Amino acid sequence: MAMRMYDIIDKKKKGSELTPKEITYMVEGYVAGEIPDYQVSAFLMAVYYEGMSEKELSVFTDSMAKSGDMVDLSQIKDIKVDKHSTGGVGDKTTLAVAPLVAACGGRVAKMSGRGLGFTGGTIDKLESIPGMQTAISEERFFEIVNDIGLSVIGQSAEIAPADKKLYALRDVTATVDSIPLIAASIMSKKLASGSDKIVLDVTVGSGAFMKNIDDAICLAQRMVEIGENAGRQTVAILTNMDVPLGEAVGNDIEVVEAIETLQGKGPEDFRQICVEFAAYMLYLGEIADLETSRKMVEDAIDYGKGIDKLAAMVKEQGGDESYIYHPEKFEKAPYQKDFVMKKSAYIKSMDTEKCGKTSVVLGAGRETKESRIDSKAGLRFYHKTGEYVKQGEVLARLYASDEEKLKQAVQYLKQRMNTVIHR
Repeated sequence: MAMRMYDIIDKKKKGSELTPKEITYMVEGYVAGEIPDYQVSAFLMAVYYEGMSEKELSVFTDSMAKSGDMVDLSQIKDIKVDKHSTGGVGDKTTLAVAPLVAACGGRVAKMSGRGLGFTGGTIDKLESIPGMQTAISEERFFEIVNDIGLSVIGQSAEIAPADKKLYALRDVTATVDSIPLIAASIMSKKLASGSDKIVLDVTVGSGAFMKNIDDAICLAQRMVEIGENAGRQTVAILTNMDVPLGEAVGNDIEVVEAIETLQGKGPEDFRQICVEFAAYMLYLGEIADLETSRKMVEDAIDYGKGIDKLAAMVKEQGGDESYIYHPEKFEKAPYQKDFVMKKSAYIKSMDTEKCGKTSVVLGAGRETKESRIDSKAGLRFYHKTGEYVKQGEVLARLYASDEEKLKQAVQYLKQRMNTVIHR
């Protein structure tokens, strides 16, 4: 008897486990345009309430990954380790971690996306370097990784097209915050991207998608299950997003902060996270044990090996590597505004999501896929949770290329300052 989407929806609605054939039929049929949005919407809502078993989720993710191109990285020698973050405010880790891994002998063949939210994605940030090309041929991509150990390029439109269709539908059916659907969305792209092993940064806190620790742990567990069931050794690390990562939130200023970190001059919280992720990637890449890997990464920072690798990648991809050694060459935003403490106080907590939304108002992020990013826009935090700030000290500085946007952002932050900073 032929399969019917109606029966699949009914079965999932009642909490029964779907067969691999039913799941594959649904994903392939939807991508082919044979199953309508309204039926898949009903399926997504059934998953939202009933969840998915480990087997269902692995088959679902695998079907999504195989809906488009499956990248074959076998032409790149040695073990390839990928890293993915679930996102947050001030997240520029790939820009520092990938060069550090390569500097220590690892291989990073990374495909990244553009941002939709607080700031640009890794690709948007790299393209703020003059001449930098992130759309290069597969052959050239392989060649660069074999030669210098890393390359970061834009994600192909044919990577997991099922995820693009399903995410758009989730966005308008209030099913975005389903943990199995989030896990499948992230991991389908990771599986399709071809790396042998995967390190996941699962952010948790006010500036992350996962606001509480229990949800973050659940998401991490589901993603690790998917990776391991697909034969990819996978590690997940939970990181704090109750404060912005580092000091800079924006595009150019995040690139500069990543460069400064590779030069040994970056914020300590960002340096520590970069060291930890790079060490785990080296460990999974079978370069060294975890403790030795951490020491190797610290040395790569202290002796300038990481900054040299970033410069080498930029040069190989057509960019001006002088910007890496001289980040002061990045143009400054023409409009700036300081937030000054009116009286001395301790910072009790920060609403990191509102800090991120301020960067969007400034023009540093996208509100829609069509929005243009202002690479010079952003904000820098000079003090964070737990610190004592004296009257007259600068708490944060806002940057913009558009004076009107700067005024709007100042007003937005002023109206929410009592929730952003608790004295």
